[in-house]
Parts: sequence; C-alpha cells; structure tokens
Amino acid sequence: MNLEILCKEVCRLARETGSYIREQAELISSGDVEMKGYNNFVTHVDRESEKRLTDGLTKLLPGAAFIAEENTIQQSIGIYTWIVDPLDGTTNFIHGLPFFSISIALMYNDMIIIGVVYEVSRDECFYTWENSPAYLNGTQIHVSDAPKLSDALLVTGFPYYEYDLLDKYIELFVHVLKNTHGLRRLGSAAADLAYVACGRFELFFEYGLSPWDVAAGSLIVKQAGGKVSDFRGKNDFIFGKEIIASNHFVFEDFLSITQKIFG
Repeated sequence: MNLEILCKEVCRLARETGSYIREQAELISSGDVEMKGYNNFVTHVDRESEKRLTDGLTKLLPGAAFIAEENTIQQSIGIYTWIVDPLDGTTNFIHGLPFFSISIALMYNDMIIIGVVYEVSRDECFYTWENSPAYLNGTQIHVSDAPKLSDALLVTGFPYYEYDLLDKYIELFVHVLKNTHGLRRLGSAAADLAYVACGRFELFFEYGLSPWDVAAGSLIVKQAGGKVSDFRGKNDFIFGKEIIASNHFVFEDFLSITQKIFG
C-alpha cells in the first residue's frame, strides 16, 4: 500500500465534501437542526457528508472498517479502520461561524497511519501519513518553537457533559490565563490540533472527546514534531477521551500542572 498516494486521495475526497458543506452553510436553517444529546447537534449536512466520505473511502480501500460519528455506516474495528468526523464544529456551522472541519484518519490495527484535517471555511487541508512530514496545502509544517509555557498561546474546548470534572477544568483555566499568552476556544478539536501542528497554537487540551475528534489531528501534530498524550502522560488519547498536544518545550510543564489538578 502506498500511503502517500492514498493520503492525497483522501485529501481530494475531503475537499470535494468540503465544497458541499460550504454550499449548504448558506442554506442551513434552525429547522434543519436535530439534538443527539444535550448541546450535541446534528444536521442533514453532517449525515450527507459522512455518506459521501464513507462511500469514497470504501472505494479507496475496500474491506476497511469504519468508526464514524453519525452512524451512517456499520461501526466496527478491523485491521484497517477509517475514523471519520464529517463535520467537526457543527455548533459553529449552524450558527454561521466560520470554523468547522472534516477529520479522517486511517488506523492499522491500533496505530494511526494517515491523518487528514480539512478546515472548510479557509480551504486549508492539513495531512500526513506514517513516516512522513506533515503538510498544509502542500507546504511542510512544524510545531511552534516557543520555549516556555509563559510564551504559549493555548486552545481548548468546553465539555458539554461530564460536568463533575468542570471545577477542576476551571481551576486549570485560571492557571493558564495567569501564566500564558492566553486561552482560545474555537469549536473544532480536529482543527485545534491542526493549528498546533502548524505553530498557530503551542498547546491544545480537552477532555470528553471521541476518537473521530482527535485521531487524524494527533498524528498530524506528531509528524509535525509535536508531542501528544492523555492527561496522565500516557498514550490513551484516541479512545481515552482526553488529550494534550503541544510542542516539546511546553509539554512537560503543562502535563505536571494537569496531573496536579486532576490527580
């Protein structure tokens, strides 16, 4: 299997689906929005985008399994498994805010070997494959070289469930606000990770995430020279619902703060 060729075909598919999402962004209305759970929205655009992606990915790699957010295809894990978020940032999308993305990863056994994040509004495709550098629209990217947490701009997401951890999360926010360049919340974890990979942010952290939020972006950060872990410094960030991704310089300092607060 030629991973470079396959990755670039996935990029092409993401761009094609992104064009459909951009068209629909002008047409979406409140009547198109459904609730999957508390503060968890879905539209026909999410489902149609996922169908387009899974149909295209099946043609690219027949027989591969799927983990896909909207359950438009049978869910399973195989030797090769596509992990797909067809529209990460649906809340932004339905409110007309220009920050939402497509995330596609290919997992071989338990290792991510292709990662593609397409930020739709800015037409930015971030991608990589195993043993390759990371790229943005054909140009190689690298994480920031900011040497200290006090020099860092961080990005995060706000949980919409598991509020029992919220007090600890706010304690972490307070520390970050007092000791860094600031904290942003853009609304798409996949794009947050891609922005760490290209040096726009120094670090991303969040809990309550799903595999389709982080699988592609985590590989892009790693291949761009960054470091990724869960809140304990371990590798359970794809299915473990929590992630830290950053450049190497600020990682250990932030991890020690996270461990102290979360225990």
